[in-house]
Amino acid sequence: MDTDANLQHPEYVMHFTSRAVMLAAGAAATLLASAAAQAQTAAPAGATVYFINLKDQDTVTSPFKVQFGLTGMGVAPAGVEKDKTGHHHLLIDTKLSDEETKAPIAMDDQHRHFGGGQTETTLTLPPGQHTLQLVLGNWSHIPFSPLVASPVITITVKQQAAAVPAGPATAGVLR
Repeated sequence: MDTDANLQHPEYVMHFTSRAVMLAAGAAATLLASAAAQAQTAAPAGATVYFINLKDQDTVTSPFKVQFGLTGMGVAPAGVEKDKTGHHHLLIDTKLSDEETKAPIAMDDQHRHFGGGQTETTLTLPPGQHTLQLVLGNWSHIPFSPLVASPVITITVKQQAAAVPAGPATAGVLR
């Protein structure tokens, strides 16, 4: 059969036109779903996140516990889309730009994710001054709008005391 003749056959044209429309519709649906997953979620009025056991200018010895507090909302694991819930992110020595507050929070040593719904962690940081901030993210790690974030606090991590070596064994024990 002549290939050019097939390309002009009405059934052939209809089949490929229908297929192209279906593929385009599928691509559009995927883009819309992706855009929805990338959308910010509205935060309820009065929602706040805060540090329970740390305050600005505290001095700690590494490793140290950090407890996360939340009012006006609940905690749910990442991936669970439930109204008025989110999960914690801990920012260490960094802050989010305006653009970053509208996208999934990065995942690295400065952006710690607690997507399992955790409300505390133990941190090990080198000695010196560090800043910490909590940010609540929605089910897809995007910060809420308006931003639900703690004030940035500065802590000083002091050098852990060196272990005192055990003395020599006593030769005789008095009884």
